[in-house]
Amino acid sequence: MESTLPLIRIIDLKKSYGTKEILKGIYLDIFPGQVIGYIGPNGAGKSTTVKILTGLIEDFTGHVEINGIDIQKDPLSIKSLLGYVPENAELYEVLTPMEYLDFIGKLYGMDDLTIQERSLKLLSAFGLAANATSRMDTFSKGMRQKVLLISGIIHNPQIIILDEPLSGLDANAVIFVKELISLLAKEGKTIFYCSHMMDVVEKVSDRILLINQGSIIADGTIDELKSDPNESLEHIFAKLTNTDNGALDASNIIRAIQ
Repeated sequence: MESTLPLIRIIDLKKSYGTKEILKGIYLDIFPGQVIGYIGPNGAGKSTTVKILTGLIEDFTGHVEINGIDIQKDPLSIKSLLGYVPENAELYEVLTPMEYLDFIGKLYGMDDLTIQERSLKLLSAFGLAANATSRMDTFSKGMRQKVLLISGIIHNPQIIILDEPLSGLDANAVIFVKELISLLAKEGKTIFYCSHMMDVVEKVSDRILLINQGSIIADGTIDELKSDPNESLEHIFAKLTNTDNGALDASNIIRAIQ
């Protein structure tokens, strides 16, 4: 059941670079236990929103509050509540997973015993127990992505922000992570999930936000956004962002090469 108070509250959020408006006044309340699917075309403002929520961008106008804390007044307290898994992050690849997770755990103020116990359990759960003491410069992209996912949840955060978390994972790992997202939500965690994989967003999200040209243009469950029971999220996305001509464009390409 949702709390009556939002865990994340965004009021009239705006961000510009020079004369270019990236975010044009976003209003949003997000509640504990919600799995938010945050989608939009490239350049729509998704990454900027995430960077503001994680404290990576501090220069904005409007009000952003997380767990009742103003993000501009006390960003460090808010960062302790967050787990963030970016799409592309540079791991310290000369370290082993155990060394890297020890480093991350200490940044969050965790004690040594808890770090070690959780690291071993999580590495085992992700199928990396045999690689716990191997240098990560020998890892595949999928293995590194698993370590990133672990680093985002090791401190048991209230809010987990996932930016294309399935990148590089094999089919079994994708199924595992989708189940993990569902279980985390049942534990009351709030998941903010950014992805271009519409089928996954549709399956894991209980609320979908569509941003286009800096504004939220759709907000609801997948059923609420559908104009037809058989309509897919991909079709809704294309229709609302005025890109519902993909089939025509694709057929033009086929004709051009024949």
